[in-house]
Amino acid sequence: MFAEERKNKIIELIKSGQSVKVSELAKMFNVSESTIRRDLNELETMGAIVRTHGGAVNSFHTNFEPSFIEKQDKYLYEKDYIGKIAARLINDGDTIILDAGTTTQYIARYITAKNVTIITNSVNLANDLSSREDIEVIITGGIIRPKTKAMVGFIAEDTLRQFRVDKAFIGANGVSIKFGVTTPNLMEANVKRAMMENAKEVYLCVDSSKFNEVTFSLICPVSRVNYIITNNMEDEEKVKYKKLGVEVITE
Repeated sequence: MFAEERKNKIIELIKSGQSVKVSELAKMFNVSESTIRRDLNELETMGAIVRTHGGAVNSFHTNFEPSFIEKQDKYLYEKDYIGKIAARLINDGDTIILDAGTTTQYIARYITAKNVTIITNSVNLANDLSSREDIEVIITGGIIRPKTKAMVGFIAEDTLRQFRVDKAFIGANGVSIKFGVTTPNLMEANVKRAMMENAKEVYLCVDSSKFNEVTFSLICPVSRVNYIITNNMEDEEKVKYKKLGVEVITE
């Protein structure tokens, strides 16, 4: 096994929620402990992990939350890909919820269905869709979070509970079979749950970088969503989600 492949495997282990020990990794990869220490030092320098006494843990902080602007320029191809898939699932006359976020902006961009009603808590989406005569837009109201441009709080939650919709398209910062679907902010998690409670079908729209990530606030167990739309997933991983009753859509 090449050094880069070994380091990628170490990152995967840690991202899955495990803490790792130098001695265990050395046995796993059949290399010396000094080789593993060198790998871990290099990964820590890259910011991928945090070294601990005798091992390493994930460098990702559960309460870290990138801003809308920071997320906007990342994974553009993946978000565009997901947006096209999701938009194709919206039919003429559908009532839908579009969560705030950078991925859902791409969904709105590709909607071709007519006479669609969209409920959103996104300041940006409301503005982008306001000129579409074939789409009726309902905004939730609430407290605007400057960091994510999302409307949150009891006003947003109460508004969402007044409606029953065909489909809800939800974003998240982390997806883990063990730890569930998560987002850094508690108020946003509460709004996302309100969206899901009142939809016949729930579509989780996340690019592949979100899998095996865990952030602070639980939105729901993975089994609560009906579909996951993403840009890429191995067949063996799809089977794991299928066992939970979740269909993964990648094309």
